[in-house]
Amino acid sequence: MAKLEHVLNGDFYQTIRRITDGILNGSISASLEDSSDFQVGDSRCSVRVFERYSYAGSNRVSMNLTFFQCGNGPIMLSAITAGGSQALFFKVNTWGEEAFLDKLRELL
Repeated sequence: MAKLEHVLNGDFYQTIRRITDGILNGSISASLEDSSDFQVGDSRCSVRVFERYSYAGSNRVSMNLTFFQCGNGPIMLSAITAGGSQALFFKVNTWGEEAFLDKLRELL
């Protein structure tokens, strides 16, 4: 598992669309598996779950993005990847997880 947290400024939904489009267009095997959006008062939370094939690990890797904003404040982003290991009991070969986060880092 790999994690990246970042603070963004800008329009909440436009930022989510830009990042979603960038991830989907950044890999031929990337897909948006599911999404969820909540709003209570002036607070917003959106979750996006992506998946793609990792050539380095010869397996599929998922990435969960959680966006949160209260009012017009900054957008808080938490990105967590998982599924890049091939071992049964220990994490071995997590290159695919880091590579998926690298694509997000490029977009940020």
